[in-house]
Formats: sequence, C-alpha cells, structure tokens
Amino acid sequence: MHRFALVGCGRISEKHLESIRSLFSEFRVNLAAVCDILPDRAKGAARPWGGSCKIYTDYAEMLEKEDFDIVSICTPSGLHPKHTILAAMAGKHVLCEKPSGTKLAEVDAAIDACDTAGVKYFVVKQNRFNKTVQLLRKALEAGRFGRLYIITSNVFWTRPQDYYDMAPWRGTWPLDGGCLSNQAAHYVDLVQWFGGAVESVQAFSATLSRRIEAEDTIVVNLRFRSGALGSINVTVLTYPRNLEGSITILGEKGTARIGGVALNRIEQWQFDAPHPMDEEVESISYETGSVYGFGHLDFYRHCLDVLDNGAEELVSGREGRKTVEIIEAAYQSALSGSQVKPGALPR
Repeated sequence: MHRFALVGCGRISEKHLESIRSLFSEFRVNLAAVCDILPDRAKGAARPWGGSCKIYTDYAEMLEKEDFDIVSICTPSGLHPKHTILAAMAGKHVLCEKPSGTKLAEVDAAIDACDTAGVKYFVVKQNRFNKTVQLLRKALEAGRFGRLYIITSNVFWTRPQDYYDMAPWRGTWPLDGGCLSNQAAHYVDLVQWFGGAVESVQAFSATLSRRIEAEDTIVVNLRFRSGALGSINVTVLTYPRNLEGSITILGEKGTARIGGVALNRIEQWQFDAPHPMDEEVESISYETGSVYGFGHLDFYRHCLDVLDNGAEELVSGREGRKTVEIIEAAYQSALSGSQVKPGALPR
C-alpha cells in the first residue's frame, strides 16, 4: 500500500484528498501526513483521517520525519519546483499540481532533481482523462481529421476580485502568473497535446479589471511545426459566471468541438466517414458545476499504474514542461510585441 503526504491544503487540495480517500477505500493507499503554513487548514485536511494523519506546518520537517513514498504538491505554482526538488532529495515520488512552475529554468531543475534521485515526477493533467477528451484523442490518433488546419481553445471564466484578495499570492508573477498560467494551463496542455510541437507564439495580454500584477485577459496565437495554426483565448472577466471551456479542431476530413463550461460536452462531431467510436458521442457528455472536471481520480490511478505495473507515463514532468514552455513564450511575446520561438521540444 502506498503512503501519501500532501503539502498545500488550499482550494485544489480538496480534489486530491477526494482521490486519495477513494483509493483508500480500495485498499490501495493511505494518507500519512498533510502540511500547510496555516495550521487550521492542515487540521481541516487531516480531520477525516482521525489521528492516523499527522499535521505539519513545516514541509522539510514532514519530509524528514514521516514515512511515505509519494507527495502531492498543491502549493502556489511558483513554489512547485522548490517543493519538487526537496521531495526528490528525500527520495519521494512527486504528484505536482499544474503548472509545474512559473519559470522554465526552475522546472528544468526539478526535472533534473527527480532524474538524479530516480523518483517519478507526475504533473496533474486531469483533463487528459476526461471521457470527452479521450474520445477526441482517439479520433486524432486514428487519423480521422486528416491534415490539421486549426486548433482553438476558449476559456471564458470569471474570477471576482475577492478570489484574488483571499490569497495574496494569486495573480502575482513570482507565485502564480495570470489567467493563462493559472486558469488555462490545462487548455494549453491539451492544445499542444493535440497539435504537437509549437514553432512560434504571438500573444497580446491586458489587465483590464482585476487588481493583480499579471493579466486577466490574453489572446495567444500559435504556429505548430506541422504547419497548422492555433489560438488560445482566455479571460476571467466573463459576466456573470463561467461561460465556456472549449477546444475545437478543424481538419481536412473532420471537425470536432468539445465545449460546455469545462470540456464536458461534445458539441460538434463530423467526419468524412463513420467509425464505431461515433456511437460514444451521445453518452459521454456530462453536466458539471465544477471547472475541475472528474479526472483527478483517474490521474491518480494512472500514476499508481505507472509505479506498480510499469505503465507508460502520460503525465510526466517533461510533459508538464511543454505547458510552461508555451506559457513563458506567450508572456515574453506579450511583453516584447514580437513572435517568440519556444525552446526545443521535446527536451
């Protein structure tokens, strides 16, 4: 049985703790300890586990004193590389929330640390495990689109000023970034997962309403190495509530669009020839009030399958790096006003 620890008991940690509880009920894992700089939050996270889950406010102390083999990192994004490196040095496998960092050089250092220590480094990409996204991926791998022309993603959500005020690190450059880095990181991941390596990036960003350092609205244009074009349009100013989280793929032989609030509905599915997978379209769409979707548990199961059975890694640290690479290029472009070529892919 694997023993987990978790650092960072804020908003997103709830999805991780739900997954760990589900796997505990299957007799696959246990939760050894939680850590947060705010004692009350750590106590709240540990409470469902009774006295079996230890509580810490010092991450290094937890790494030193507790017996566990995997740590889930749910701290602010800018701290992810540091916390990953400390875990690797302690010989722990890492499950890190997205994005894997706010600076590509720091992400590279985390990858190197895990390689050196011989531990696994997983980055949360739970939307890859959504049934709607999985079906779109199958269609792409089956060649149903033919040549790809355009891949577009829209993330039109809302985050009020209170969201930023309740956690001062949000919207800051060192610890978070703006809506592209935080809210849209999963969509950046999927666009490059479907489209392949990115040749160049051009972006325009603005801080139109929220009192934050980083952007609350951004438009990113992409040129893929395949010749296809792409765009990612993001804002957290949508009135009055979250409106859309979508990906559209246009190819010479097919058109598909996954939409809804968070990739939960297949809205277009048209190809030049029928295929047995088409029978799944109606049944796999679902309703959700959460932008997180339901993929965290499948992500955790995948990580355990890699550790226990040697399954192929779908969400490695190097996969997470690709997202940060595009985000960093977009921010550089928005600042300079010119196209930016991301670093070499793959690493």
